[in-house]
Formats: sequence, C-alpha cells, structure tokens
Amino acid sequence: MRALIVLTFFALAACGADGAPEPKGDAGTSGITVTGSASIGVSGSF
Repeated sequence: MRALIVLTFFALAACGADGAPEPKGDAGTSGITVTGSASIGVSGSF
C-alpha cells in the first residue's frame, strides 16, 4: 500500500514538471486535423 502511495505521488508530481503549457504557434500550420468524440459511462438494465 505504501508503494502505491509513493508511485501515485511521483506520477502526480511529474504533471507540469517542466512548467506551464506554452502555445506552439499557429495551429493551422501543422497540416494535422484531429476530430472525433469520446464518451465514458456505464450502461445496462437491472
């Protein structure tokens, strides 16, 4: 249990370790377009 807590701490500490996010410039110059949808949930009947 202690190892899980330590691993969780390090995983959360790694988020944003290099500073705040910075814009990479004009998004239209890359030539890549990403579209779609995502969902999560539970379905079923009782």
